[in-house]
Formats: sequence, structure tokens, C-alpha cells
Amino acid sequence: MKRSMKVVSILIFFYSVINSISPSYGFDPLDPHANITIKWDLMQSTSETSDVRISLFNFQLYRHIDHPGWKMSWTWRGDEVIWNMWGAETTDQGNCSRFRGKQLPYCCEKTPVIVDLMPGAPYNLQTANCCKGGVLSSMTQDMSKYGATFQMNVAASTKSSDFVMPQNFTLGHAGYSCGKPFEVSPSKFYTDGGRRRTQALIHIWCVYLFIYVGTWNVTCAYSQFLASSNPTCCVSLSAFYNNTIVPCPKCSCNCQELSHTKCLKSGETPSLIRQNHDPNEEPLPVVICSHHMCPIRVHWHVKQSYREYWRVKMTVTNLNVMKNYSNWNLVVLHPNLQSLVQVFSFNYRALDQYGYINDSGMLWGIREYNDVLLQAGDKGNIQTEMLLHKDPGTFTFREGWAFPRRILFNGDECVMPLPDDYPRLPNTAHSASFTILFSLLLLFIILLFFQM
Repeated sequence: MKRSMKVVSILIFFYSVINSISPSYGFDPLDPHANITIKWDLMQSTSETSDVRISLFNFQLYRHIDHPGWKMSWTWRGDEVIWNMWGAETTDQGNCSRFRGKQLPYCCEKTPVIVDLMPGAPYNLQTANCCKGGVLSSMTQDMSKYGATFQMNVAASTKSSDFVMPQNFTLGHAGYSCGKPFEVSPSKFYTDGGRRRTQALIHIWCVYLFIYVGTWNVTCAYSQFLASSNPTCCVSLSAFYNNTIVPCPKCSCNCQELSHTKCLKSGETPSLIRQNHDPNEEPLPVVICSHHMCPIRVHWHVKQSYREYWRVKMTVTNLNVMKNYSNWNLVVLHPNLQSLVQVFSFNYRALDQYGYINDSGMLWGIREYNDVLLQAGDKGNIQTEMLLHKDPGTFTFREGWAFPRRILFNGDECVMPLPDDYPRLPNTAHSASFTILFSLLLLFIILLFFQM
């Protein structure tokens, strides 16, 4: 009886663990610690108001938040209002009619939506590390732009001086889901060139000996399945030793045959309604008609083979007529990247997250040269070449070894062709035997001619 109860307890435990895992959680083995952290610091609190400092940190190696940027939101637990704000702004003031006859608060929304200020905002509204238009760079591309900070003054929800954290945090960016706030050690801040250090408040309620800190973290994770029901890019392949060009798989991102699908044929332009979209919202993709219907196509071409090296050419083509991709990046998985010699016209960094295994790398554009992938058109593509050293013990062009295992564009997985479709080396044994037989036959005909 005790044994059966023990088994039941174990089953209940595993069932609870499985149910606690959110289906929207996206674990990335190439970036296992990836997340965007919202840090909420309570700087000062009185019986009436509280001063709060909020920071965002993008702890992702290659995934970034591009224009129109983050759009943070939360839900107040009481009747709090924001009296003032610096370094960011709310999209709506809300209904502040209960403060009639008084100075109106900055925002009275129960669920305020906060956006970053644009570059060039007035100095009296700026804070340190603000005003980037909501753009958060990845950790690899630009460490100076991976964070953002703003401050606000909040009215106390009750006459009690205890501050109550809001809930239901969101980033307002497709694919991200945020957890609940949890308390961490109070943040420390340096002023006067690092000579003075301050920290967030620590609250102690002496009656019940209940201690809580003034810093909370909210962790937001990304899932490609939440971001889009369809993939957003695909890969095509070719090689100098084979005349076949392997295209993106059909219907990689969508199918033209579906009744709801719309695309632009050659020479057409999108409607004015689509062109005049809200600049604060992500434009709906309008792609050029193709058999794969992907906004982004990556082409991998094995260009040349030298005695000790081989060369690859990569071309990224933007088929979305509504969007420029700024601060784009590619992640490539290939077993020969550990022998990479040189990359031309792109930046490169190895993503060796597992020690001795170095088969993945990140590529991105050079600033003010090709860091923007323009919308579909004559200039809507970027390209680079890579030179790799041949490892005599493992190198071969056979069985598709020269082609990548995976490619990601802006952190999203691209659809690869099936391995059986990869361009392969010609059957040299068959061609050599055919040449020998043909030579023998020709020699036999010549000898027969002279005997006559």
C-alpha cells in the first residue's frame, strides 16, 4: 500500500511539473540563457507617492527588438496613477476626470502602455540610457544599445506606504511572453563618477518581521511559434560542381493556392492603405509572389574549391515590399565554421556555447554600409563570401557536407530543403568508366578501318 502511494505521489509530482511548463516558452539551445529582463526599482516611497526606476535589458545573443520598438504594459492592482514620467511616455492619458479642479496626472490608465522616447527628445524629459525609439540591440551586435531606462512618479494606491507591484507585464512585441514579478536583491547605483553608491529601498515591516526588497525582476522569453504561425524565411542551395539549383521548398512560409493569401505580382505596387500604415505598428508583410511565399530568402552557394580552402557565397534577399530590416543578423550552423579563415563585408562572431563545440556563428552588417536590408527591389539584397580551411580528416563535398545544417534570420528559423535534395557531386566513377569504354570502342573502329 505504501509503495503504491509513493508511485502515485511521484506521478502527481511529474504531472504538476509538466503542467507548470508554459506551451509558449521557447528554449533556444544556441542561446540557452536568452531573455529580456524588466527590472523595477523602488527608489523612494512616502505615504502619498513613490519614485520608480524601470530598466529593460536584452540578454539575447542574436535576437533584437527593431522598429517600432518595445511597447511595455502592465496592470495596476489598485487605483494607482502616474503623476510624471521621464525617459518614456504613455500612449494615452486615460480618464482623469476624478481629479477635476486639480492638476491632472500624467496617466490614469488601469493598464498603461509605455513607449520609449525618440532620439532628440527634450533634455528635461530624458534619462540616462533612454530615447532609442524602442530599439533594443542584441548582446552581440551593440552593447551600448541593449538596454533602456525610464523613471516615473506614481500615486500611492492607498494611504498605506507599502508599495504594491503591478502584474500582467507585456512587451508589446510579437513572440514575447512575460512571467510574474519576483523579488531580487536591491539594485545599486553609482553617482559622481563612481565615488558614491546608492541603492533601491529595502522595506521592513517590524510588526510581523516581514522583509521585502525594493527591486523586482520580470523575465520575458521569446517563442517563434507565438510570433508567427508561419515561418518567415527559407534557404536555397547551389554548388559549382552541380548545375542544379535547389530552391526553397514549396509553401515554406505560405501557399499562393490558399484563398486568403495575397501577394504582389511583378510590376504591381501595394495599395495606398497598406503603404500608409501606422508608423508605431509593425507593417503587415506584403511579399512578392513566389512558390515559397517567404519575406526573406537566404541562398548558400559553394563557389570555389582550392587546394587547402573552399569558398562560400551567401546572399540574403528581401521579398517584403513593406519593410526594411535594420540591424539584421544571421546565425549559421555548419561543422566547418571552426575552421573559418575570413568573412568578407560582414561582421562575424562564433557562438560556441558548449565549449569545444564550435559549429555555429553569427553574422551581421557593417554599420552605415550594409546593416540595413532594404525592402524588395533592385537593392533589396546583401551578400558576403566566407573562406574556410579544409580539414583533411573530415572534409568532403559528398553527401551535402558543404551545406549548413540550420540558418536563422533575426533569430527565426529558416526552412531548409530536404537533405535528399542537396546538390551532390557527380558520379565520377560512372563517367570515368564510360570514358574508358568509349575510348576502347573508338580504338577498335580505327584499327578495323586500317585493316580494311
